[in-house]
Amino acid sequence: SQLPDPAIEDQGKDYIRPILNKYAAVCVRCPDYGTRTNTVVLIDSEGRVTFTERNMINADVNQWKTSTYEFKLHT
Repeated sequence: SQLPDPAIEDQGKDYIRPILNKYAAVCVRCPDYGTRTNTVVLIDSEGRVTFTERNMINADVNQWKTSTYEFKLHT
């Protein structure tokens, strides 16, 4: 699946947006320099982890590869 998912993109935005604005890194876009990777780590109350990373391909802002890994934390 592709991220972001428009069906869930707005869920929780009123809660999370102030947190992101305060703590998230700035997405940098300059010639020959900028943000090339985005990472999200989700951990639920039962220790299930979803790690999703999006990487720019060949320094082209229109080409991205998304990889998702799911696993459970050991208790």
